[in-house]
Amino acid sequence: MSSCCAFKMDNIFEYAEIILYQDDIDEKIAATHQAWQAHQRGQLKFQDASIPAAIAETKFPRRPELLDPHKMPRRKFTSRQGLIAFFHAIAHIEFIAIHLAWDILYRFRGMPEKFYRDWLYVADEEAQHFTLIRKFLIQNSCEYGDLPAHKGLWQRAEDTADDLPGRLALVPRGMEARGLDVTPVMIAKCQKAGEPQAAEILTRILNDEVGHVALGSYWFKFVCAQQGCNAEATYQALLIHYLDGKPKGPFNRELRRRAGFTEAELKWLDG
Repeated sequence: MSSCCAFKMDNIFEYAEIILYQDDIDEKIAATHQAWQAHQRGQLKFQDASIPAAIAETKFPRRPELLDPHKMPRRKFTSRQGLIAFFHAIAHIEFIAIHLAWDILYRFRGMPEKFYRDWLYVADEEAQHFTLIRKFLIQNSCEYGDLPAHKGLWQRAEDTADDLPGRLALVPRGMEARGLDVTPVMIAKCQKAGEPQAAEILTRILNDEVGHVALGSYWFKFVCAQQGCNAEATYQALLIHYLDGKPKGPFNRELRRRAGFTEAELKWLDG
């Protein structure tokens, strides 16, 4: 596919197709930032009557090699090699997160314009996160793709390709919310290991992710209200359906509260 810079695109769904359905990393990042800048200039349209392409056709780069979780190599975080492996894993999470933000706005049509603006904002921040981590890896003689990565992250999107409440429950209020639980611990480990740059990157990501999960909470409650269902009960039912049970803790109650979780949801998760 031609470079995004060759296109005079003015529609968010055209950008989405460029990002989701070609495999060049740099083009995905550049197109994401270009779309956000076009929106900032008031030059982006949010209406399109076209039918979304199949999620199975989404394209990713040839590398990294994707492995089942139980086949991922184990490395100690306390070693330099372990730190780089950890950040390579985070780079992969952020790279997939770019696609998750683009796919939710591309696949689910007929929502208010704010829905599309919000997830474009998330996509742009996820691209910033990926670039920060990629730069850190390069400074440490590693490029994204040099190490294997987790195979299952995109599976949640495929599982919920026709289920917007399910997507919101499993991705921003599931996978990303899990980051609110574990990232403060990793920041502390980086600080203890004398890695201030690593701690700074993770702190930036954590602060942004609280906002991303909060948007997931807002839109989950919006869609539940649209459909006339109880948001708290629906959240529980969706997690049990897709995950075959509740996620395991511990949970960072303070950050989850800031990200829109109710006391009833937190009590259920901890119960």
